[in-house]
Amino acid sequence: MAMEKLSITLPTEMVDIINAEIETGAFASTSEVIRAAMRAWMRQEEEHKERVASIRARVQASLDDPSPDMSGEEIDAWLQTLEEEPVSQ
Repeated sequence: MAMEKLSITLPTEMVDIINAEIETGAFASTSEVIRAAMRAWMRQEEEHKERVASIRARVQASLDDPSPDMSGEEIDAWLQTLEEEPVSQ
């Protein structure tokens, strides 16, 4: 992977967290911490895009459904008729 050098400005709190990770030996350098954070963010963004695509597909499937449209009142009335029907044995 080709590397490119960047200069960024972070809040002191974030720099302290990065330095603490390096001091504990979890990471060897600031660059490693930032790369790990970017990988996690990229995974999160990809998962978010997949969830949104799934929701959009379900909404579209619902819009494309040829079933007749019923209002909430119509559904309530239909359910009421089902409750009133005698149960045959």
